[in-house]
Amino acid sequence: MAAEGSVLPVEVAFGLPDAQVVIELSVPEGTTLGEALERADLQRFFPDLDFGSLPKGIFGEVRPADTVLAAHDRVEVYRPVERDPKRARRERVAAEREAARRG
Repeated sequence: MAAEGSVLPVEVAFGLPDAQVVIELSVPEGTTLGEALERADLQRFFPDLDFGSLPKGIFGEVRPADTVLAAHDRVEVYRPVERDPKRARRERVAAEREAARRG
């Protein structure tokens, strides 16, 4: 783990459509993204998921596990996209146009 020094508040977050977890941690200065994830132990909430294979990041940007955290960072684990957002939007717009044509 990181060397002792200042203590930083950070959050670790993960969510599925039907369940979300946000864990607030106080970690030593120099703690990495990977170390914060180990401390948060998300596996206990979602035992069937393989967190090692999922992308991770800070505030929506994928980052490597050795990224050193800053105070108030939000560490996130990203679930796989089940549907391409651009395709979903095109389909939604097409359906709305068809509904408008029908009256």
